[in-house]
Amino acid sequence: MPTTPAVRARGIVKRFDDVIALDGIDLDIAPGQIHGLVGPNGAGKTTLLGLLLGLAVPDKGQLDILGMPAGRAFTGPDGVSGFVDGPGLYPSLTARRNLAALAALRGPVAATSDVEEVLAEVGLTDVADARVRGFSLGMRQRLGLATALLTQPRLLILDEPSNGLDPAGKNHVHGVLRRLAASGTTVILSSHRMDDLEALCTEVTILVTGRVVFTGPLGKLSAEDQDLDYRLVTSDPDAARQLLLAMPGVRLVDEPDAGMRVDAGVLVVRVQTPTLDELVARLVTAGIAVRELAPVVSPLEAAFLALTEPTLTQPALAEPALTEPALTQPEGAGR
Repeated sequence: MPTTPAVRARGIVKRFDDVIALDGIDLDIAPGQIHGLVGPNGAGKTTLLGLLLGLAVPDKGQLDILGMPAGRAFTGPDGVSGFVDGPGLYPSLTARRNLAALAALRGPVAATSDVEEVLAEVGLTDVADARVRGFSLGMRQRLGLATALLTQPRLLILDEPSNGLDPAGKNHVHGVLRRLAASGTTVILSSHRMDDLEALCTEVTILVTGRVVFTGPLGKLSAEDQDLDYRLVTSDPDAARQLLLAMPGVRLVDEPDAGMRVDAGVLVVRVQTPTLDELVARLVTAGIAVRELAPVVSPLEAAFLALTEPTLTQPALAEPALTEPALTQPEGAGR
């Protein structure tokens, strides 16, 4: 695998009039990695994705994409594809004709002979001749992914790619992204779905008010010393309760947060991650079988809330839309 980062950003600043959308962004993303981008609304995610797609350029700083300095806006670097704010599609055309038209616009690098292959890749062969205006949101997302795959990108940028997908569709798309990463393509996902990011991503970057507050492996987030709530189901809830009440570093949560359903016989324990092994060992030694032990809130979501919660009471700054010129622009925006 090449050692040059797929994305290298140093001191990236982007302003829109008086709004500072990105404020000194430093970021390295390795080739062949699925990297998650998360943050509250208005944190700068869309702006950063737009810079990576070539829809805008930084006001300050150095941005290298696939080993080359980012060029002027609206040209975009070679080898990069994806979409921001939903895929750009022609609603009056069929899925197959959408892909053929976009392949023709993009030139030889996206030959029309690839259309059938990418339709099959995203699981849309059966509806290839249906007009896009009748597609569900999930089908549009899968077709958007197909348009991005036409150029066989080395860097794939996707904004909320799981929107509207049913469980089968989500599993299908996840499989496509894993295969791309395994072949060396770098994938950057922006999503509010923490479960998707945890299932797919090697590393994540968390943005707050245009600044990076965390970037690194998911394991580093879960390894931090923080109290997390876990749902615990055992063979003997009463005995487990008595054992846990006497265990240092473990707190039973008798009144879970509003909106969290807890069935009879389920215990909710608040504990730091390093204590979990000891908790399980003590239960098993006491002859109490552990049938389920799972976080009520995932480590990534817990870290996200801890890092962003102070800002959530502040009004979010709306990010401007980053769109290409209207000459060949279908509905949506992206490359």
